[in-house]
Amino acid sequence: MKFITSILFATLCALALSSVVVVDAFGTPSKLALSGVGGGSTFVTSQKRQCVVVEKTPLLLKGSMSMMGGKKSKFGIFSPAVIGAKVVLGDNELKKIRAKAIGLHSGAIGDFCSWAGASHMRTPLIKKAKENGDTLGFLV
Repeated sequence: MKFITSILFATLCALALSSVVVVDAFGTPSKLALSGVGGGSTFVTSQKRQCVVVEKTPLLLKGSMSMMGGKKSKFGIFSPAVIGAKVVLGDNELKKIRAKAIGLHSGAIGDFCSWAGASHMRTPLIKKAKENGDTLGFLV
């Protein structure tokens, strides 16, 4: 059973990596080119400046439901591992583990802020941790 699970996980990782889209520093999406596969380095072509139009988002009211998740998570570097864990453990077990990890991390941030005497920074740091977790693919 473990062998079949590991083969399934490896297949999922390979499928996920084959459809990875990378966004460069200027917001231009491109397919992930592994070493030598895409014709070599894309350093020169990635340096072209692009104009990106940013739309204004509506102001979120404190306590509104729109502040809570609800949007599609980004695909990041850890997304294949999270998807594999979801397949192996199941959705409910993964949610329990994720909630425990988020609680421990929020507690560590709170402890650090009170140790450093910067308790006013606790909420912004927790929000930044959520953004970083989304970017890295932990919230898939």
